Amino acid sequence: MGQPGTWISREIIDAYDELHRRGHAHSVEVWEDGELVGGIYGVAIGRLFCGESMFSWRNGASKAALVGLTGLLHRWGFPLLDAQVTNSHLLSLGAIEISRAMFLDSVRVLVQAAAPDTGAWHDATVSLDL
Repeated sequence: MGQPGTWISREIIDAYDELHRRGHAHSVEVWEDGELVGGIYGVAIGRLFCGESMFSWRNGASKAALVGLTGLLHRWGFPLLDAQVTNSHLLSLGAIEISRAMFLDSVRVLVQAAAPDTGAWHDATVSLDL
């Protein structure tokens, strides 16, 4: 919010739609009284989840989405969530920085690991009392 524009072009939306149809792009959404108030989305390949972006229209909603996502990933055996850029927000939630070499080694292994049944993404519900 507060940005003059968005990098999310029609091409990006179309690409994510296709990744979703193929079972790779997923979102964790936070709803309050029937209204979407925040979330996180990204791409899962094997046992690697690469977070693309978080959004929030209510204070703390993106944090709640991240907590929900990390709980699901932990339950399904994903040892790594790529957050792309280190920032104080993510560090306050427990993120750690790893070296590029460690990240690339992890990617090589995790993308080859068996993914959970893609239906698990559609059927997952996390309820948080905040």
